[in-house]
Amino acid sequence: MAKKPVKKPEATLKVEEDLLALCQEVIGHKFSRLELLRSALTHASSATNRLASFERLEFLGDSILGMLACEALFHRFPDHQEGDLTRVKSSVVSRRTCAVLAEQLDLMRFTILGKGFNAAQSHGSPNLLANVFESLIGAIYLDGGIDAARNFVMRLLGPEIERVAADTAGGNYKSILQEKGQRELGLTPQYVLLDAKGPDHSKCFQVAAVIGETKYRPAWGRNKKEAEQRAAMNALAEVNGQPAPYDQD
Repeated sequence: MAKKPVKKPEATLKVEEDLLALCQEVIGHKFSRLELLRSALTHASSATNRLASFERLEFLGDSILGMLACEALFHRFPDHQEGDLTRVKSSVVSRRTCAVLAEQLDLMRFTILGKGFNAAQSHGSPNLLANVFESLIGAIYLDGGIDAARNFVMRLLGPEIERVAADTAGGNYKSILQEKGQRELGLTPQYVLLDAKGPDHSKCFQVAAVIGETKYRPAWGRNKKEAEQRAAMNALAEVNGQPAPYDQD
């Protein structure tokens, strides 16, 4: 004989409602179908059955995350070869990255776990954090469409894409900008030191890339080399019609 679902006490329901409301504020998406958010945050240990947990949404969210990352990389780095884009993508959408982003949002605070689940031991578990993050992407997509999912993902993933891309390219954005400037404009980029501040043992430098008569948005760095690389990244972003990753005056 099938068991009837156990009705949750009103106090428990009130706590869940408060958590769901706070979660929506944190992630920046107001759900019109609140049951999607509840499912995205429900671990199998607390679900009436596995189909009511976040597992199916996680499956969907994983694919959406990969697609959005590919889309962002394709437009953000038009001079990168397929192999470079693949290497960046594999890091950007890794389980580790998903877990880090979930931790930034403190998603474990909102995750609905069963009484028998060892929440203390699993708190901060990279695998569980990644699962919840991906399921949340799936829920946002179903509730608000691809634009809502893109807004959520890129708000978090944008800085990570820039960081990983810089590491993958060896930080050699000056070379990429030089090739682009010479190939498309017949001009070699120059770098202008605009400012320096701080004590001698810990100075920061502000540099701008200049191509012809165009000076691109400057960037600060802990040394001149870093500042020039960041200035080159800003210039590449502006040339490609994208926001400057180091948007600072």
